[in-house]
Amino acid sequence: MDQANDFKQGDKGAWISIITYIILAVVKLIIASVGHSDALRADGLNNTTDVVASVAVLIGLKISRKPPDADHRYGHHRAETIASLFAAFVIVTVGIQVITESFENVLAGKTAQPGMLTGWTALGTAFLIYGVYLYNRRLATKIGSSSLSAAAKDNRSDAFVSVGAFVGISGAQFGIYWLDPLAGLIVGIIICKTAWDIFVDATHTLTDGFDETKIKQVKAGIADVTEVKKVVDVKGRIYGNQAFIDVTILVEPSLNVKESHAITEKIERFLQDQYNIPYAQIHIEPYE
Repeated sequence: MDQANDFKQGDKGAWISIITYIILAVVKLIIASVGHSDALRADGLNNTTDVVASVAVLIGLKISRKPPDADHRYGHHRAETIASLFAAFVIVTVGIQVITESFENVLAGKTAQPGMLTGWTALGTAFLIYGVYLYNRRLATKIGSSSLSAAAKDNRSDAFVSVGAFVGISGAQFGIYWLDPLAGLIVGIIICKTAWDIFVDATHTLTDGFDETKIKQVKAGIADVTEVKKVVDVKGRIYGNQAFIDVTILVEPSLNVKESHAITEKIERFLQDQYNIPYAQIHIEPYE
């Protein structure tokens, strides 16, 4: 799949999330108001943050496809990661609000029984959003998009949130009235946990974190190249959905420039074919 098609597919995933969340947020908030359910209201507010987060993902995807320019020689790929970070802040803000309001209702000993329509709404939307999660997860893996992967994680947590809301509402039907606001409190905690996971992934990438296991695999693979006498160092960083690798190797001192360059091309092809790493900076030094 070429890069242009990757971007187009990423946009499609973001738009599916946006449209789905707008519909779910409106439906849940209206039914929660009519049926007097704190849990469904919290779930609906959660979906409003998802709209903002999905829009951020879409914007990040569009910016990341801009070609390199005078002051962005490596391109704009990290716009995706910044979009994920922004989404995390939006999500945690609403999560804290939901926790605060639900905690107050639990302490107040709420005795209103929510209508069961609110419960069936929560359960039905859980299946719908889980389907969106499966689609976005598969697509994020296929095109290697960090922001779409973050959106997929949010989709998954939203499905669990809706199931939790259904459980709370169902319990209230049997006279356990505090279970509905308690479910809202749990929803808030899940929202904040999702925001934290996205934040950790985004900051790891922005601080040039890279998978240690993959570094070891890349180093071992390069060491197996016949002309390489020794692999001195391998470093990696992530720009959006692109991996950049810096490699220092030792080769036979008698090789000329053309022969040395052929080795770097061989390693570049290996990294592209074996690990889907399109960018590699290979520094050659003489083996003593």
